[in-house]
Amino acid sequence: MTIPDVNGEVVVQMPAWNALYQIRDFSERVQQVEAFAGYERAPVEKMDKQTWRIQGNGTIKIQYAIYWDEVGPCASQLNSEHAFINPAMVLLYVANRRAEAVHIGMPDVPEQWRVAGASVHGIDFTGTVRNFFGDAASYDELADGPIEAGKFEEFQLTGIKPEIWAVIHGDNWKKKKVEEDLKRICQYELKLMEGAPFERYTFILHIGKGSGGGGMEHADSTAIGAASDEYLPGVAAHEFFHLWNVKRIRPATLEPVDYAKEQYTRALWFAEGVTNTYGAYTLVRSGIWSKEQFYADLGAQITELENRPANRWQSAEQSSLDAWLEKYPLYNQPEYSISYYTKGQVLGDLLDILIRDRTENEKSLDDVLRAMNSEFAKRGKTYRDSLDVRLTVEKIAGSSFEEFFGKYVAGIEPFPYQHVLAMAGLELRILEHQRPTLGFTAARDATGTLIVQSVPADGPAALADLRAGDTILAWNGGEVPRRTDRWLREQKPGDLLKLSVGREGKKMSLEFRLGETKEIFYGVTEDGRANEKARHIREGLLHGVTRGGVH
Repeated sequence: MTIPDVNGEVVVQMPAWNALYQIRDFSERVQQVEAFAGYERAPVEKMDKQTWRIQGNGTIKIQYAIYWDEVGPCASQLNSEHAFINPAMVLLYVANRRAEAVHIGMPDVPEQWRVAGASVHGIDFTGTVRNFFGDAASYDELADGPIEAGKFEEFQLTGIKPEIWAVIHGDNWKKKKVEEDLKRICQYELKLMEGAPFERYTFILHIGKGSGGGGMEHADSTAIGAASDEYLPGVAAHEFFHLWNVKRIRPATLEPVDYAKEQYTRALWFAEGVTNTYGAYTLVRSGIWSKEQFYADLGAQITELENRPANRWQSAEQSSLDAWLEKYPLYNQPEYSISYYTKGQVLGDLLDILIRDRTENEKSLDDVLRAMNSEFAKRGKTYRDSLDVRLTVEKIAGSSFEEFFGKYVAGIEPFPYQHVLAMAGLELRILEHQRPTLGFTAARDATGTLIVQSVPADGPAALADLRAGDTILAWNGGEVPRRTDRWLREQKPGDLLKLSVGREGKKMSLEFRLGETKEIFYGVTEDGRANEKARHIREGLLHGVTRGGVH
C-alpha cells in the first residue's frame, strides 16, 4: 500500500464489516504490519483492533500479510486453483482519505490465469510476468467490486444492452441453462425498472461442490456461490434486483458507510425482504417458475414466518435493527428471531395486493419501486427508511397506509393473510402437524462444542435436570449430530433421548422423552370462486400487469 502526501502521520484501518450486516473483524487476519518512508522504517503503532498509526512524511509504503482461504461470496480465497477477492476484506484504507481516487495492482499473476472485476481493467506484460492493474474513484468504489482470477469460463449475455457478462469458476453447470436463466432474469428486471443503471455488469459465479452458497450484491456486479446451476436462478434474480433496491434506492441510515462499527437501519425488511418479493416475481413472470412454484414459495415463506415464536414479538423493523446479531447461533433460534428476508417478502406481496385492490388494478408495487428509483436513486438521494416507503406507497395508491405500516411493519399484529389473499383470488390452506421437540435450545461455541442455551421450565428436558450452560458430550451413546434440527425431523414425539453432559467439571448422564408441539403448514392455492376483479389482480401478480399496461 502506497500513500502519497503524508504530513507527519497517517492513520489506516481495516474494515470491521462490509455489505453483510455483521461485524466480522477482518483485521484478525492481518499480520506483520510494516511501514517505510523512503528507505527508512516508519514507526507503526496499533491503536485498536483495526487501526494503525504510522509516523512519517511524503510517500509512505505499508506492507502486511493477510490470509484468506474461505469459500463463499461473502469471503475471500486464494489457492492454486483461483483467487476470489472482496477488496474490503484484504485492503486497508486511509481513515480520512476514503474519498480519494485509488489505484490497484495485481503483480505476478500466473501465466494461465485471467482476471475479472469492475476495478481491474488493464494489464502490463514484462517478459513472462503479467501485472494487472485498475483504478477506482474512491476506496468505497474499490471495496464494492469483487475480483475473480483464475482459469474461469467467461461469456457475454447476447441480445442485452448494456453489456452483461458471466464469469464462472467451477464445473457443475451447463452454459445453455445458465445463459438462458440469466438472460430471462436480466431482461425482465431491466424492463420492469425501465433501464439499466450500469455500463457493464458482471456475474461472478462459483458453481460446484464446495462453492459455498448465497450471494452478495455490488454496484455493478454480484458474486454467487451455488452447488449446481439448479440453485442459480433464485439467487441471481434476488442479487440482480439489488442493482436498484439497496445499491441505488438506498436507506439514509446506510449512508455514508461506516466500516468501523455497526450501522443500524430499520429498512432491511424493504431493502432485502422486498428484494426477495421481486426475486420470486421475476422467476414466475420470466417463465422460469410455474405459477404453482410461485404459490408454493409464498406458502413456504408464510410457514417459516408463522412457525417462529419470535414472530409474536419481533417486528419487521426490529428484525432489521437486530441484523447485527445474526452471526450468533443463539439469535437464529426460532424463539429469538424472525428473518427480515421472510417477513419483508410476505409484506411485499401483501402490499402489492392491497395497492392493486385500492386502485382497481391500475397501480402496483412495481410502480412504487419505479417511483422510488426516480425520486431517490436517479437524483442521488437516500430515503428515510419505512417513512419514505410508506409515503411512496400512499402516493401511488392514493390512500393512507399509515395503519398498515403501524400494525405490520413497525408493529407485531398478525398478518391478515386470508383477507388480503382473497383480494387476489387466492386462498390460504392450513395443515396442522404434530412434531417432536427437544425441550431445550443449544448452540455451538467457537470450538464447535454444543452448549445448552435455554431449558424451558416444566418441559421434559428441565424435569430431567438439563440446565443452561451444560456441555453436550454424547448423543444417544454416539456423536452429537452436526444439525440437531435435521436429526429431530427423523424422530417421533415420545422417543427417548440419552445425553452425556458436562457440568462444572463433572460428567453425567441424563435421559428424557422428546416433547410434542403443533406445527402448522400453509399452502396458497387459487380460489375458483374469485370474482373478476380478484382474478385480474391475481394475473397482475403472476404476469406483472395492471389495467394500465404490462411491464
